[in-house]
Amino acid sequence: MYSLLLAIIYLAFISLGLPDSLLGAAWPVLYRQLDVPIAFAGILTFIISCGTVLSSLMSDRLTRRFGAGWVTAASVFMTMVALFGFSCSSAFWMLCLWAVPYGLGAGAVDAALNNYVALHYSQRHMHWLHCFWGVGVSISPYIMSSCLISGAGWQAGYRWVAILQAALTAILLASLPLWRSRKKSSGAEEEEAAEPAAEALGVRGALRIPGVREVLVGFFCYCALESSTGLWASSYLVLNRGIAVEVAARWASLFYLGITFGRFLSGTIANKLTDRSIIRLGLALIFLGILAILLPAAPQIVPLCGLIVIGLGCAPVYPAIIHETPSNFGAENSQAVIGIQMAGAYVGATVMPPLFGIVADSINIGWYPVWLLLILALMTVMLERKNRIVAAAGR
Repeated sequence: MYSLLLAIIYLAFISLGLPDSLLGAAWPVLYRQLDVPIAFAGILTFIISCGTVLSSLMSDRLTRRFGAGWVTAASVFMTMVALFGFSCSSAFWMLCLWAVPYGLGAGAVDAALNNYVALHYSQRHMHWLHCFWGVGVSISPYIMSSCLISGAGWQAGYRWVAILQAALTAILLASLPLWRSRKKSSGAEEEEAAEPAAEALGVRGALRIPGVREVLVGFFCYCALESSTGLWASSYLVLNRGIAVEVAARWASLFYLGITFGRFLSGTIANKLTDRSIIRLGLALIFLGILAILLPAAPQIVPLCGLIVIGLGCAPVYPAIIHETPSNFGAENSQAVIGIQMAGAYVGATVMPPLFGIVADSINIGWYPVWLLLILALMTVMLERKNRIVAAAGR
């Protein structure tokens, strides 16, 4: 029963990743058809991010009241409706309206699923869960490109992904009895977990827990580093290292493949190491990858391989931080803390890459590895400080 539910959760995380890369794949065609500036993509991503942050902060209250299964099903339904709305839109203002449920659906399901797996499944499943998110992110650009090549248009790309979301919504609704069952079957790998408290902790209550502010900053830094690396890698390789555009684009995409493969790999060894050990291993790999990019006189292959190493290092950090949340702050508080972490993650991914764009434009894009190194340093300091606070509290 738990294995069946786990498979459904994996499918849900594929669906969570599906919409994330659709806008980027469709925008080169979409903005011309709607006759808007290319920069207007930032408006849509901002609206989506605001909705995601809001629903992440509300996830604790929603999950306690309705349960993780209902929150997941309702969230996927909201993204399905938003995607159908995108497919029917003929003006930019329509996209802005549909971006609201688009973002609201993403945040709550992300926090609810992460907390459910952290409470009820082992480390390896958390890593593989995020590996399946990478599968979803990788699939949707192919769906969109196939629709564009066939002449069906970007609307068909959104429509096909919406159909996939509709099918998953039906599966989630049918699986609701499984979510309500907490009974552990014999031989299963799931971990026993305490039931959350009846009352929602709230944002202020969660922030008063020792160590939560530190992990919030650390999580913010991780997502800032991951998104900054992915967004500016090609530009840095072309403008600062003199690498051909085609080569830079191809190798930059391997950064995301490194994350996906790295999460599958970390899942295979996760149960043999503690979450903290896996996080430290990931941070060390990120440091080595940044050094490879930073070396000025190195052959071109060195910074290219450095991107893959950064991706492999990023892979275990996000799921390991999530998985250790119940043990660090208590199972009764984990949903609220994970909701805050998700909100901090989306803020970091939204704010920091454009901020480096200002740095690159005002100074030089050669500061790219230094920018990543500074974020990594702050992340390391805050996560290690959190470890000391949690250890002092006896957890």
